[in-house]
Amino acid sequence: MKKQQNKIYLYKRNPYKKADFNMWMAFPGPESFALSSLGFLWMFKSIDETDDINIEAIYQDTASTRVPVENVSLMGFSFSFDMDIFTILGMLEQHKIPLKSSERTAEHPLIFAGGPVITANPVPYKDFFDFFIIGDGEDLNLLVARICRENREKNRQEILRILSEIEGIYVPTVRQNSVKKVTKRLDECIYTPVISENAFFKNTFIIEVERGCANRCGFCLASYLNLPVRFVSYEKIIDTIELGLKYTDKIALLGAQITAHPQFKEICAYIYDKITSGKKISMSISSMRVDSFCPEVVRTLVAAGQKNTTLAIEAGSERLRRVINKNLTEDQIFKAVDIARENGLKGFKFYGMLGLPTETCDDLDEMLSLAEKIKQRYKGFDISFGFSSFVPKANTPFQWCGREDTKSLEKKVQYLKKELHKIGVKAQFSSIKWDYYQAVLSRGDEKLTDFILNAYKNGFKLGSFKSSAKNKINTDYYALENYPYEMPLPWDFIDTKPGKTFLTEESKRLLSEKRCVV
Repeated sequence: MKKQQNKIYLYKRNPYKKADFNMWMAFPGPESFALSSLGFLWMFKSIDETDDINIEAIYQDTASTRVPVENVSLMGFSFSFDMDIFTILGMLEQHKIPLKSSERTAEHPLIFAGGPVITANPVPYKDFFDFFIIGDGEDLNLLVARICRENREKNRQEILRILSEIEGIYVPTVRQNSVKKVTKRLDECIYTPVISENAFFKNTFIIEVERGCANRCGFCLASYLNLPVRFVSYEKIIDTIELGLKYTDKIALLGAQITAHPQFKEICAYIYDKITSGKKISMSISSMRVDSFCPEVVRTLVAAGQKNTTLAIEAGSERLRRVINKNLTEDQIFKAVDIARENGLKGFKFYGMLGLPTETCDDLDEMLSLAEKIKQRYKGFDISFGFSSFVPKANTPFQWCGREDTKSLEKKVQYLKKELHKIGVKAQFSSIKWDYYQAVLSRGDEKLTDFILNAYKNGFKLGSFKSSAKNKINTDYYALENYPYEMPLPWDFIDTKPGKTFLTEESKRLLSEKRCVV
């Protein structure tokens, strides 16, 4: 362990090693966000531990770099959200790197990206990157860096040809009939290798407890991209918790279906016993499922200083929750609130989604009815809501479903705001207009290259999207249209499990008339 620049590194590193190959790992956001990004930090660590590759982390707010761009041979971007592309383009321009891969020469680094957005559908971005990592990148990033170093004397296209032969690598300039998504076995517990007071989650040690979600909500990219569900062993989690507590009293447990870990109650009991024995620990966990809420977990959260937590219910009616495969009853929601109150929590924030396929005004009214019932039944228990709007994601059962039009969704937002205010419930809403353009990118294809470039050059504002599309791109086609099941999709060449046949059958099952009936 070594402290450098307000950062505690939990591994042995040498920032001044005399390696003959330089790489930048880039995060499309401020440094504080990067220092709370578990995947970014872990992949940086795996390469930083090697002796023959000199890696430097750079961020959106990096003013100057230790290694000049002309000495950098490889540059990798973390790409977690659709709108990250505009920050990425800004970072390339900041470092005087041509935005299109076709305009780069031997003087420029090879540029690649990985992350959930890329794994789901890299096609809209193929002209900006030299290659992509499809799937879990922890091991593949290191392999890519080593291959590029070993072949650094070869020309760009020859290096890309070599990379294209690696499972999980997509090279747009090399013909590949399919690219298989790489899935990592969780043989190790992945944790925050750098603790910093400058992080967004200040001095917090983050631990990945599991990866994936077996519930498979029809809209959920995080669930389908991370199948099968994988759990880290209890012993490794406990050992990792002990490691983190040597350096900080703040820990966070991460996972899409964290409470489904077969020994999650035991993990919580272990932490609870340490707290009751006098050890100061502040603990948080990612959003919990209502149907897995239990006293043991809540008791631990409260002992660790948490007053509120989040629950994703997505839809107000049981009918619509069945449609999206979130088979959750109102009684289960009330039971979760009972457990929360009885064990010391002060409030919940419920997450919902507007514009889900088959949604009607009755579904919104049932959301309002639920909020009012909780408000009346549990006096003094603080509840609030956070709403986003449905964005169809590639490689999910709802990839064929278009969004509801913007005016209709904005009316729903205003209706919910007004009615929730009447009953004294606070609510936050994502921007419907921004969500629309996120959907355009999510189901985009290679025709969007100039649209993306023009939107970036015109300031990356809502108006710039409209002007960039005018008379050139029908954005409604990407965002609003329902696609026929038999239609070839731009991302079909990505070989993921469970695969397109299963997604088609699951989509038809969820949207079947029987499940949609009240």
